[in-house]
Amino acid sequence: MVKVYGTGAFDFRRHKVAEYPVEVAAQLGEKPVEAKPGASLPSSITLSEIQRDRLTKIAAENWSKAGDGVKESKEFDPELVAKIYETELLVSGGRKPVPLQRVMILEVSQYLENYLWPNFDPETATFEHVMSMVLMVNEKFRENVAAWICFYDAKDKFKAFLEKVLRLKEGRNLSTAEKTNYLLFMINAFQSLEDEVVRETILRIASLQSWYSLSYGRFQMELCTHHLRKDWNRMVKRETNKASKRGETFEPSCLLEVKFVRNLIEEFLEVLESEVFPTSHDNDDELVINKPVDEASLLYCERFMEFLIDLLSQLPTRRYLRPFVADAAVVAKCHLSALYTHDKGKLFAQLVDLLQFYEYFEIDDHKGTQLTDDEVMQAHYDMFRAFQLRVFKKVPKLREFSLANVGALHKRADLTKRLSVLSHEELRDLVCSKLKLVSKDDPWSERVDFLIEVIVSFFQKQQSQKEAINALPLYPNELIMWDESLVPSINYSGEGCLALPKLNLQFLTLHDYLLRNFNLFRLESTYEIREDIQEAVPHLLSYINNEGETAFRGWSRMAVPIKEFRITDVKQPNIGEVKPAAVTANVTFSISSYKAQIRSEWNALKEHDVLFLLSIRPSFEPLSPEEAANASVPQKLGLQCVRGCEIIEIRDEEGTLMNDFTGRIKRDEWKPPKGELRTVTVALDTAQYHMDYESGAADIYGTFNILMRRKPKENNFKAILESIRDLMNESCVVPEWLHNVFLGYGNPSAAQWARMPDLLETVDFKDTFLDADHLRETFPDYEVCFTNSDSSENLHPEPPFKIHMTTVLKQNTRGLPANKKSDADSVKEKLIVEAYVPPDPGPYPQDQPKQNSVRFTSTQIEAIISGIQPGLTMVVGPPGTGKTDTAVQILNVLYHNCPSQRTLIITHSNQALNDIFEKIMQRDVPARYLLRLGQGEQELATELDFSRQGRVNAMLVRRLELLAEVERLARSLQLPEDVGYTCETAGYFWLLHVYSRWEQFIAACADNQDKPTFVQDRFPFKEFFSNTPQPIFTGQSFDKDMRAAKGCFRHLQTMFQELDECKAFELLKSTADRANYLMTKQAKIVAMTCTHAALKRKDFLNLGFKYDNLLMEESAQILEIETFIPMALQRQEDGYARLKRCILIGDHHQLPPVVKNMAFQKYSHMDQSLFTRFVRLGIPYIELNAQGRSRPSLARLYNWRYRALGDLPYVKEAAIFYKANAGFSYDYQLVDVPDYHDKGESAPSPWFYQNEGEAEYIVSVYIYMRLLGYPADKISILTTYNGQKLLIRDVVNRRCVPYPFIGPPNKVTTVDKFQGQQNDFILLSLVRTRFVGHLRDVRRLIVAMSRARLGLYVFCRRSLFEQCYELQPTFQILLQRPDRLALNLTEFSAYTDRHVDDLGPMHLVNSVDEMAAIAVQLYQFKFANVHAPVSQGTDMDEDNSIQLSVTSEQNGTINAENISAEQDQPINQNGSSVEQEPAAVGSSVEQNGETEQPLDADTCVEQNGQTQMDTATSVEPDGETQQLMDADHN
Repeated sequence: MVKVYGTGAFDFRRHKVAEYPVEVAAQLGEKPVEAKPGASLPSSITLSEIQRDRLTKIAAENWSKAGDGVKESKEFDPELVAKIYETELLVSGGRKPVPLQRVMILEVSQYLENYLWPNFDPETATFEHVMSMVLMVNEKFRENVAAWICFYDAKDKFKAFLEKVLRLKEGRNLSTAEKTNYLLFMINAFQSLEDEVVRETILRIASLQSWYSLSYGRFQMELCTHHLRKDWNRMVKRETNKASKRGETFEPSCLLEVKFVRNLIEEFLEVLESEVFPTSHDNDDELVINKPVDEASLLYCERFMEFLIDLLSQLPTRRYLRPFVADAAVVAKCHLSALYTHDKGKLFAQLVDLLQFYEYFEIDDHKGTQLTDDEVMQAHYDMFRAFQLRVFKKVPKLREFSLANVGALHKRADLTKRLSVLSHEELRDLVCSKLKLVSKDDPWSERVDFLIEVIVSFFQKQQSQKEAINALPLYPNELIMWDESLVPSINYSGEGCLALPKLNLQFLTLHDYLLRNFNLFRLESTYEIREDIQEAVPHLLSYINNEGETAFRGWSRMAVPIKEFRITDVKQPNIGEVKPAAVTANVTFSISSYKAQIRSEWNALKEHDVLFLLSIRPSFEPLSPEEAANASVPQKLGLQCVRGCEIIEIRDEEGTLMNDFTGRIKRDEWKPPKGELRTVTVALDTAQYHMDYESGAADIYGTFNILMRRKPKENNFKAILESIRDLMNESCVVPEWLHNVFLGYGNPSAAQWARMPDLLETVDFKDTFLDADHLRETFPDYEVCFTNSDSSENLHPEPPFKIHMTTVLKQNTRGLPANKKSDADSVKEKLIVEAYVPPDPGPYPQDQPKQNSVRFTSTQIEAIISGIQPGLTMVVGPPGTGKTDTAVQILNVLYHNCPSQRTLIITHSNQALNDIFEKIMQRDVPARYLLRLGQGEQELATELDFSRQGRVNAMLVRRLELLAEVERLARSLQLPEDVGYTCETAGYFWLLHVYSRWEQFIAACADNQDKPTFVQDRFPFKEFFSNTPQPIFTGQSFDKDMRAAKGCFRHLQTMFQELDECKAFELLKSTADRANYLMTKQAKIVAMTCTHAALKRKDFLNLGFKYDNLLMEESAQILEIETFIPMALQRQEDGYARLKRCILIGDHHQLPPVVKNMAFQKYSHMDQSLFTRFVRLGIPYIELNAQGRSRPSLARLYNWRYRALGDLPYVKEAAIFYKANAGFSYDYQLVDVPDYHDKGESAPSPWFYQNEGEAEYIVSVYIYMRLLGYPADKISILTTYNGQKLLIRDVVNRRCVPYPFIGPPNKVTTVDKFQGQQNDFILLSLVRTRFVGHLRDVRRLIVAMSRARLGLYVFCRRSLFEQCYELQPTFQILLQRPDRLALNLTEFSAYTDRHVDDLGPMHLVNSVDEMAAIAVQLYQFKFANVHAPVSQGTDMDEDNSIQLSVTSEQNGTINAENISAEQDQPINQNGSSVEQEPAAVGSSVEQNGETEQPLDADTCVEQNGQTQMDTATSVEPDGETQQLMDADHN
């Protein structure tokens, strides 16, 4: 058997990375910089500046490694480390804790890997040495690259380093910046608890021992409340025994575990109280509020809040550290601090509120169980009654308080008022002595407001999580949109913290999981809405007219002025609620100013679409440059407020209903909309309306003057947020077997199939095994024993096979590090395999089952075995390892073994879903049981329609076909034909005439088995089957004829079974009812995207949709919440979740889900998929280990990232893989591209990187390949940035599209967009010449390297990328070959017999210009006199050659930039002009190529290979070339 990975420490690292410009000190401001389209970039250090920098020179002398090997380095000098730390890494004051440029240079030079860590000695390491390592680790986390990986060469030393860090503060005073950096390291460490060494070391400070430092009252309260006294006594006894064995006295006060957290909290409180306002010596808040804030102390306080939030939001740390937060009354002290109400303390205040939320979270800290609403309420009342009883006995002044109703007291205002009757001493005695909430020694106990705050916050009724989420508006408003603490700009650098929840490794409860995802998804959609508003509103050109009202000079495609807005209905609140049940309004607008296309977009608005109402009020006078520089975006736009709404209906000028999908308007009554006015009835957000009404802002609803829409595909956030909110209000949404694993607790293997009940003891694998040898190869550690159905030995076994799942087989999949026997000579366990003869399927060709032809590897078989059994199955599928084939076979075997169960297929993209669906149709699963939901169904490459409507129509057509067959059967039996009138009459006919005849025939056969012709003579349906292609009976063997007769009867059985299934479609009359029945009852395999599942969840629940199994492809590319929602598309049955299997297939080593805002990626880890989190948790997974996509040589570029990725025999044996690429010496190569026209990378707008030299070089190579005869659809051009993608498209449009014998390549796109696709030849541009950028994310590198099957040519700046630590495994292989493109100029076609290892005569290309010249010369050699001019717009030179080159060379060689002005307008193949986009389009800030630009250039460049050469016969000399390129790629 194969390995199942996942238990124990796993080498997972967060590989997310981002690109951050480095701000110089002079540019630092107090406010975060907002993203402004077209704004100039902050200063960045260039490669040349890095090379000239003194730190680079020091690195070169002391620790840098040369490109070809290890340079002789000087001996380690601790004085040098101290000097670098003191002169380069220390900062004095300011918001920045480190000089970021200096840290980046040191980190790039591998200061940590090559100098600090190899020379670290825990005994002698200085403070500066350890602190420098801390800063380097922090920088790696900021860049989101692997931080701990270099430490794993010496784990004991790594543990000693962490111990040294924990004790770093002992006997030393740190500066505020050093405290912040230290705190950031601790935050990063607690975010890495999946790392075994980090976990074991760091979690010591969050243990029961730490309670020694609690105040006595709090200590006793915690022991009694959680029944931990026995645990405490055992711990004390254990530690005392350990100390006595060492001959020491147990002194808890000296332990690191005891004092660490307490000291940190005391240090924070000291900074908060005395250092945030360093110039203030007065406690009067009125004076302090206007004082300047120390920025370094402010950042430290914010980071400390983040630290405490992280500790309280993870159960392993929350259990023992939450009492410290309560004991020190951190939240109360923060609430009363001057910083909490200071203008600069807004982020701090938001973080304090988040900390308070987690302090009182609804969970039992020690059992880890979620408290229900009733339990929370009961606990609150019990605690409050105990409080009343205590003060009744001890505090006479509160006697009246003690007798009052709890409901009249537990609000904050009531409690504060009642406690105000006590004097300071009485209050202090109550809080510190009687209630023991804080210690008497706490200096804050001298403050009355503090004592009241402690009591009130402890005893007041907290808002429940459900109440909080139900009261929250789903649409963002203007206050949230431009709050940089919640929705940061795109240029978030990772240096500060944010008031955002994080998606951690573990979650407290299911509610905690949903709440965090709800908030993050809401804020991510808010960011996108904000960007749309900032894009649409400026085009309207608002101004104040003579009447003093807002008017608009311009127009916008996505926003239109409102003619009239009127609220029509506000319904009374539902029982128990305060917000209205519904608020509706009518919005009237005109589309008269739009052209036809945009009019049709507005006319296409329909029910449930989301719109936004904007109130614009520009300033009367334009803002001055100084005012504009300081103004916020809403001030610049004149934006007063934003409110969201949902369409109920839309009517035209005559009041006729438009776009009705409810059936109120029949199809034949539909008329095109009339007039230019449109009235939309919208539903406003009731929670937002109530908040506006309560705050006195209800009059804003009369000021709306703009209605904005968004692109439909980007506007589905409301449905997903509603789904999350609905899940919060439901119970038991996750199956019990998956619950703990889902939250990240308990045994990681608990949900694996071997530990599940109700296993399939015997599994029929159908066509999984191609032969007996295939099965033996799959189970090499077992003695395979083949038997017949009667348990006798089978000496000549043939598939199909049934396997009896033995105990040993189960044990071998329990996450062991390897499934190899420990004793090589031990007796192999027996594996009983039953080889059976399948029954005759029927006499017609359509009766024959479709067979699998894939020879699955043993690892794939292991995945199939796990997938068909109950429980959680995780399959890691590296590139080209057959993930889809494995998934399809799981579905196939599952269908045949559990035919009554229903399976839901979920993928991230329509393309992946269609790939799975097309392969399922090639398996033995009847088409009537397949259903494809969503918009992507039209792209299915099949003649059948698998949409709901298509399946209904197919069932109705099939019904008529089957009834005609029933009539034919009745005629053959000489019975009336009206038995085939309906499905119901056909059912009676089956029972009375067909089945009864069969029973009589079987009974007669039982007594006549010795007569060979008996079956042939007496078979009752012989006339019906007279039209079979071959005779059914031979009359020579009773057994053979009886088998054939049973096959015929099986055909009849299937026919009447289908008719029975058609009965519902006969009875149901409406199309909607039939479609819903098909989806909820008929279909056995239902497929949809995760987005469709989230959008339609409410509909699925209302229809009673049910499923037993969930298979999710591309699960590493799906957001956490979009993975979770498909698990909850059905209601529970009697408190029991029906889901039995969850199969997740993905690859966490490739790119994660797309999150547009970098802050949500970096700070909140929102791009963490559920699949990746499960891998981090150590949940067992099966990693497919044989790729069949690429040449073995190309696979070496990425297979190092996987545990044991090998090659299938096919890629080693097929001719296409061992023959060389014609015209090239190598099958892969790194091509060093120097500066072109004295320029490397450029950025016309922020994060919009381009490299003209690489673009021209790549296009020249593409032209060269086309001239050799390589098909265009076999070549794709990839790049790592959107800016470069557009530049390459522009060059392709100019140099390739006008010429049909060249044309555009298959794709010009980004690496991110090309994930999941492949092509024979990939030309890759890495763009950057200053910093490596986001390719430093190893996952992006793996995707880039694994797209090519036969040839990969990487164009980049060698000197930059060869030094990158994370990319070295790949670039070391690439750099074993010349870094100049090696061509074989003796080959003139795309076909060659040359072996891939035979380099042939090699010509090294020296420059971009030379490559262009080679392309032109090749054209002149081959085709100058063959092709006629292709269009009037194409210039020819004197010798009739087309100008394909890019530069001008003197001395009359090649004159290439002579393309005429007419030719600058690209010409397509039929001679018409093609619209061309400018290359440097910077209207949209693109970060990593994950979001396509809305360019029309796509239409003329990305033709998916549709553009074929009209002159193919001349370009491709023989058909052998095309045959080679179109070879089977399985």
